[in-house]
Amino acid sequence: MTRLHRMLKVNGARIHAVEEGQGPLVVLIHGFPESWYSWRHQLTALAAAGFKAVAIDQRGYGQSSKFRVQEAYRIGKLVDDIAGVIDSYGVSSAFVIGHDWGAPVAWTFAWLHPDKCRGVVGISVPFADRALIGLPGSPFGEHRPNDYHLELAGPGKQFYQDYFAEQDGIIAEIEEDVRGWLKGLIWTVSGDAIAPQVAAAVAAGMAPMDPVETLRNGPLCMPTGARMKDAFVYPETMPVWMSDADLDFFAAEFERSGFGGPLSFYHNLDAGWQDLAEQSGKPLTPPALFIGGEFDVGSMWGYEAIARAHERMPNYHGTHMLAGCGHWIQQERPEETNRLLIDFFQSLI
Repeated sequence: MTRLHRMLKVNGARIHAVEEGQGPLVVLIHGFPESWYSWRHQLTALAAAGFKAVAIDQRGYGQSSKFRVQEAYRIGKLVDDIAGVIDSYGVSSAFVIGHDWGAPVAWTFAWLHPDKCRGVVGISVPFADRALIGLPGSPFGEHRPNDYHLELAGPGKQFYQDYFAEQDGIIAEIEEDVRGWLKGLIWTVSGDAIAPQVAAAVAAGMAPMDPVETLRNGPLCMPTGARMKDAFVYPETMPVWMSDADLDFFAAEFERSGFGGPLSFYHNLDAGWQDLAEQSGKPLTPPALFIGGEFDVGSMWGYEAIARAHERMPNYHGTHMLAGCGHWIQQERPEETNRLLIDFFQSLI
C-alpha cells in the first residue's frame, strides 16, 4: 500500500504525519526517543486490516515543530495536537494508540475528549491519572512527581526523569555520540538484554527484588554525577527487530532535530500533575486496552495501575503482557502487537 507523508497545521504547530490505508482513523503516537518510524510495522498491518493508520512525529520530534519555551510541551498542548490531527482528517473521532511517552498522551486524550475517542490502547505505560507515568507507590499521582522521584531514587541517586528534565548532563552525553547513545539505550531496556539477566538471577537462586529496589538498582536510576550511558550494555550485532538501518534512521532524525523538545516532556511532568488536578479521579470512559512487556520497565513500574485498571476505566478490555518482551514492544513483537490492535479495533466497529 502507498505510504504518504503530510504536514498538518495543528494547534499552532506543524505536525508531520505518515499515513497508510483507508477506513476508520487510527492515530499512532510514539514515545522517547523515537519517531513515527516506531510504528513502521503497525502502519502496514492496520492498513491491510481496513484502517487508515496515521503515525505522527510529536511536537519537538522529527519534522514536526520545535519550540524554545517549556510551556509548549505541557500535557494539554500534546493532547490538543491529537485532537487537531483528528480534525485535520475530517472525522469526528478516531482510535488512538500510544507507546512510552505516547501512552500518557493517548490516555489523557481519551480521558479529556471521550467524544473524540473510539478506543484507546496504551503500550508500555498504563493509565496513571494525573501522574501521567505511574510509579511504585504512586500509581495514580498520589504523590507530586518532583518530590516522589527524590524519595524513590534514594540517597546519592537521581531518577532518570529528573536527569532528563534538567536538560544539561543528558544532552551533553547524548551529543557526544547520538547513534551510540541510542544503540545503548535501546538494547539495555530490550527484552533481549534483560531476559538473560533475569534467567541468570533465577538460576543463582536470587529472590526477585521489589519494584522500588528494581528501580533504584536499574540503569535508569543513576548515582549523582554519573552519566546514564555508564550503565548501558551493547549488542554484538543488532537484533532482527532493530537493524542497523533502523538505528540509522532514528539517529539521523535526532541529529537534525536535537533533544530539547523531547526532553521537555519530562520537564513538564510536575506541571501535568498540577494541570490535571481537577480531572483526577474521574473515569476514563472510552473502550481501553493495555499491552505491556514481561521485561518492560514501564510495565514493571506501573504494576499497581495495571492491577487497578478496572477501577479507573469502566470500559476496560483487558491487559496483555507479552512474554520475554522488553520496552520497545511494538518493534520487538510486531506480529503479536498487530494482532491485539486489529482484534480490539475490529471488535468496536
